[in-house]
Amino acid sequence: MHYFAYGSNMLTARLRRRVRGARPLGPARLKGHALRFHMNGGDGSGKCNAFATGRPSDMVHGVIFEIDDRRLRKLHAAEGPGYEFIQVQVETDNGSLPAGTYRARNAWLDDAMAPYTWYQAFVVAGAREHGLPGEYIAQIENMFARRDANLWRSFRNRMVLRRA
Repeated sequence: MHYFAYGSNMLTARLRRRVRGARPLGPARLKGHALRFHMNGGDGSGKCNAFATGRPSDMVHGVIFEIDDRRLRKLHAAEGPGYEFIQVQVETDNGSLPAGTYRARNAWLDDAMAPYTWYQAFVVAGAREHGLPGEYIAQIENMFARRDANLWRSFRNRMVLRRA
């Protein structure tokens, strides 16, 4: 199946830790949505959400991956209860295609949330890895992020980034 990743799962190494065999197919865009870090991740930080705005000029950039349907359960578990898995239509350089993606449930949204710096770094690294537009990457880098007070969690995630 096609999976549209737009947050930390854009980083192939991170996604493959969750779903072995995930294969990147290339960049894609989800129109009528804006990237927000306002999903309450349960760890005190904001996680990515493709927030539906309905405005055709708004766009979330991401990556299409091919993943085995039989491994989807592991990805659902990793994403947690704050997200629902939905079907969307994304645009690629080769045309439009259907894909599954995650959207934050309304009950989990909190505009006061901010991502931890290591989470923001996952998103930026994945965007760079797949050649997303430089202007879009700069917008993500310039979003407010804060340090994780849990040094062990921060260290573990920084190690994943170093190995990517």
